[in-house]
Amino acid sequence: MTSPRVETPGGANVRARLSVMMFVQYFIYGSWLVTMGTFMAQALKFDGTQIGLVYGTPAIAAIISPFFVGMIADRFFSTERVMAALHLIGAALLYWASTQTSFWSFYIAMLAYTLAFMPTLALANSLSFDHMADSTRDFPRVRVLGTIGWIVVGIFIGRLRVEATAIPLQIGAAASVLMALYALTLPHTPPHAAGKPLAVRDILGLDALSLMKDRSFAVFVIGSLLLCIPLQFYYAFTNIFLNEVGMPEPAFKMTFGQMSEIGFMLLMPWFFIRLGVKWMLLIGMAAWALRYTLFAYGDSGSMIWMLYVGIILHGICYDFFFVTGQIYVDQRADVRIRAAAQGFIAFITLGVGQFVGSWLAGAVVQANTLAPTADGVAAHDWSAIWLIPAAGSVGVLLLFALLFKPGEPGARAATPKQSPLTATA
Repeated sequence: MTSPRVETPGGANVRARLSVMMFVQYFIYGSWLVTMGTFMAQALKFDGTQIGLVYGTPAIAAIISPFFVGMIADRFFSTERVMAALHLIGAALLYWASTQTSFWSFYIAMLAYTLAFMPTLALANSLSFDHMADSTRDFPRVRVLGTIGWIVVGIFIGRLRVEATAIPLQIGAAASVLMALYALTLPHTPPHAAGKPLAVRDILGLDALSLMKDRSFAVFVIGSLLLCIPLQFYYAFTNIFLNEVGMPEPAFKMTFGQMSEIGFMLLMPWFFIRLGVKWMLLIGMAAWALRYTLFAYGDSGSMIWMLYVGIILHGICYDFFFVTGQIYVDQRADVRIRAAAQGFIAFITLGVGQFVGSWLAGAVVQANTLAPTADGVAAHDWSAIWLIPAAGSVGVLLLFALLFKPGEPGARAATPKQSPLTATA
């Protein structure tokens, strides 16, 4: 039996502490994810296939680690201590990666780093949800500080003009040390399944897989998997694209997307009530297709407005798809498997989907590579490149519209007896 979840004592204080956690978490993520492609292309002279493979390392990490770490956080150690250990290890590994110059040494270093970092995304979500009375209302307010952290580091790196250097990775390593220390001050989040006998199903995360018996949840998972394939084109190659077409300070300009994300994040409770899960996810998918189309036909001259609109659409692209998905998973998962469930959706989206997407994006970019410029940096047919993920996003949108039926707009998903949104151990 479960009892109603109650507001955490000192709720406003706890939300503030969780917000700082999200700020630093996504400051770290944004420090290396956005500009790493430009660093590899211009400084290390990696080709499109190699860049795609390196951007696939977070996906490999998301495939391997979330189930194991989710199981550990759910069963053996408090979530905040697991996060502290992973960030400290990650700090050393990210700095090591910043010193590598050959493809394979850089690839191995980034794979090792992402094995430590990627599980912390799901753990930050599960820790936050564990201390919220109403995740639909409270989570966007906390998660928006993560967006602000991403903006701050993007502006910082853009103003320093160090996108094609190893400095962004070193900034991320320093922030990881701070995050490891701060994690130890977070609200205590004990393992909910402590004392339960360990079984193979726990190691493999099969408790979270049981959610797939719900047809709507299964369609959501499959749709998320398919959409994350074209999504990886944006994360791996947008900064390279904007640098190549001549947009000034592209790392800074890309933060306009996170700025729009803040507005949509704060409005999410209003949208959630009026639109419901399905329409929010569909609008997010449509925004991805529109963004890629704008990139395909925009340039740094008279059509530069297309590039800006494509960037600003990130608020809808990210919030209406990823954040809505995280809330939907929290509503479906019982508290005892919440960390494993968040790890499961990370496995599907950040893992399998983005691994395939990274490989495909790298192959497409390499196939559309033109003769190198005078400084030896390759040029690309970006119009042909961007139309491919645009078409893929439209295809997923149509399939999802036909098959996903979560219930009435604004209704919360529930177990037969009780909504997990209001449940606790």
